[in-house]
Amino acid sequence: MRRMARSLALVAAATLVVAGCGRGEDSSNAGPKTAKAVKVDFPKLDASDYKACMVSDSGGFDDKSFNQTAKDGLDNAVKDFKVQSAAVQSKADSDYVPNIAALVNQNCKQITTVGFLLGDATLASAKKNPNIDYSIVDFSYSDPKTGANTAPKNLQGLIFDTASPSFMAGYLAASQTKSGFVGTFGGAPIPTVTIYMDGFWEGVQYYNQQKKKDVKVVGWDETTQKGSFTGDFEAKGKGQTVADGLIQQGADILFPVAGPAGLGGLQAAKEKNAKAIWVDTDGCVSAAEYCDILLTSVMKGMDVAVQKSIQAGIQKKFDNTPYVGTLENGGVGLAPYHDASSTIPDKTKTEIAAIRYKLLHGDITIKSKAVPKS
Repeated sequence: MRRMARSLALVAAATLVVAGCGRGEDSSNAGPKTAKAVKVDFPKLDASDYKACMVSDSGGFDDKSFNQTAKDGLDNAVKDFKVQSAAVQSKADSDYVPNIAALVNQNCKQITTVGFLLGDATLASAKKNPNIDYSIVDFSYSDPKTGANTAPKNLQGLIFDTASPSFMAGYLAASQTKSGFVGTFGGAPIPTVTIYMDGFWEGVQYYNQQKKKDVKVVGWDETTQKGSFTGDFEAKGKGQTVADGLIQQGADILFPVAGPAGLGGLQAAKEKNAKAIWVDTDGCVSAAEYCDILLTSVMKGMDVAVQKSIQAGIQKKFDNTPYVGTLENGGVGLAPYHDASSTIPDKTKTEIAAIRYKLLHGDITIKSKAVPKS
């Protein structure tokens, strides 16, 4: 018991140090070590003869979440490496193949595709164009039986263990609900979406176990892999409709995992005096109009992963070893609590910091089958 108390104290102290150094904010406003808190100093390069390109999924680069964060990595490469760039937005799934082909025809030396749904199109183009480096956000290629990497030498998967920070977010939501119900929904039932929902669901169960409570999750059940989905990542109206349904079931905290469609969930929460947790990026920065209802955000450093992949191509160090963003390497994390900080008890903040410590050291193991292998 004494050893555990000492560990919790060290975790709390570490959280304050990270918060103070990472963002220059009051430590009471910071979440436990965010993805952005781990600063990556990229070298200044002059690669003006190198062209790095990107294709979005159907959510577009202005989604205030997934595609936008990945695009930041390309934009930062332009600033730091002086590369040429081109970016093409997809409006529908049928755009993926022609959009990638268009960038091949623009003499891109590196092409990043953004999203699980571009997996097949990216692989086909990489095999056809072995002299171009490809990276894909939220997808990797492996043998289903052995787990061995099967990507061609010029294709790197950029994947993220978002289940861990989502577990922390689920615990936070369970601790803050007044109704005893929290809700989550996704854009589509694909692993890169359900991994968030699994982690969130498990975090709520952990809270119930630790506190002897019975907070319910509506919109998702990890055991059955059944839940609520909008059917796309674009329509904000669909997200609001699904979110309204969860609120009608009693949820007073929402966790939308649906890109721009998820913004409808934030709108529903705002109109119904509920709270929410955003995904992929710090919602208080990317969707500041909703900051007053956000408890935190589950972040993944797609910008850093994309820029690292471009740098490797420039320096002729590119290979097909998948990049896995984790709590340990700063690839995923929780955003600061921002406006919610004053309403979240210090005890809860310390408990979440302790959960992060346990996740890092294997004392808590996420059960989701969607967790990537590092």
